[in-house]
Amino acid sequence: MPARAGRASRLSQITVPSMAPAVASTAAKASFLQEMSSPMIAPPPSAVSKKDPKLANNWKTKSAEELTDAEVLSMPDSEYMNEKQQAFFRLKLVALKQDMLNNAGETTEHLREDTVVVPDPADRATIEEEHALELRTRDRERKLLKKIEQSIARIDAGDYGYCDETGEPIGVGRLLARPTATLSLEAQQRRELKQKMFGD
Repeated sequence: MPARAGRASRLSQITVPSMAPAVASTAAKASFLQEMSSPMIAPPPSAVSKKDPKLANNWKTKSAEELTDAEVLSMPDSEYMNEKQQAFFRLKLVALKQDMLNNAGETTEHLREDTVVVPDPADRATIEEEHALELRTRDRERKLLKKIEQSIARIDAGDYGYCDETGEPIGVGRLLARPTATLSLEAQQRRELKQKMFGD
């Protein structure tokens, strides 16, 4: 018994450095407050590309084939989705569609050429992985191809360039960046926020 009592008294003499109770909770609060203070959705980037006043009237003397992105962007707002702009975006969409069809043809040829049996399992796995990646890319392009065809149909119907939800102009800058856009930037952000909050 006396040995046990001696050990207990020695344990009581050992001092454990105590951590300030506020330290851990302060760190947790700081990280939480930092997360809370950051906005849920990043604000839209301010004017990605600016209008050049020198190019504002170039569209009057040029055909749709000759117009550049900068010239279309510099057109006055009153000319939004006039015949020249619609023709310009139609050409852009048709060129994009043709590129994708050419890529699909190249993929078919590429897959046909690579049918040689490779004895090494590692090499075979690498080839199969490359094929899978290429096919995934083509699948994404196939979905985009459908959107391109819908956009061309919208130009024919006179609906191109206007938001599906609000009916407001989508904007030339957004259409130059994404010619298949059907929603304005604000409507797209609202949709993404809903999807984030409620899932698909």
